[in-house]
Amino acid sequence: MAEQRNGHRDERAYRTREFDAFVAGAAGRLLHTATLLTAETRTRNPYARALLTAALAHTYAAWERLRDEDPYELTRRDLAARFARTAWRHHGGRGGVLSALHPHERLVLVLRLYEGVAEEQVAALLGLPETRVRAVHARAVATLRAARRGTGEPAGRTAA
Repeated sequence: MAEQRNGHRDERAYRTREFDAFVAGAAGRLLHTATLLTAETRTRNPYARALLTAALAHTYAAWERLRDEDPYELTRRDLAARFARTAWRHHGGRGGVLSALHPHERLVLVLRLYEGVAEEQVAALLGLPETRVRAVHARAVATLRAARRGTGEPAGRTAA
């Protein structure tokens, strides 16, 4: 009986180390994704940090059940879903480069351009038709271009 407990404890410690390694490698990019979604700045992003913490907690809870599923993809999906559910609270953004966009436009733009998620996957994640995702993406890009022209900033520079 004691051997079973020790084996279970060793297995749990191994899984925890695996999760810690995943977080060490992926947390920076995921935090940047969350910061872009919330339109916060890199130095002041409490909502992005809270979103990421909740998404990582969900991934940790499912860690033992992950088989062939990519933990980064699982965390990113959860992060996007959490943001989509609460986006109405954060319409104006908090000064980040994408603050001119509506939260759902930010979500589509970040998933498509920053994360490189296929249009079909974004549509499935958000429960929208692909044509709608395409339209939201085009509108978001047009809004950012118009905002950039309004500030006189060169097209190649980004403030994020």
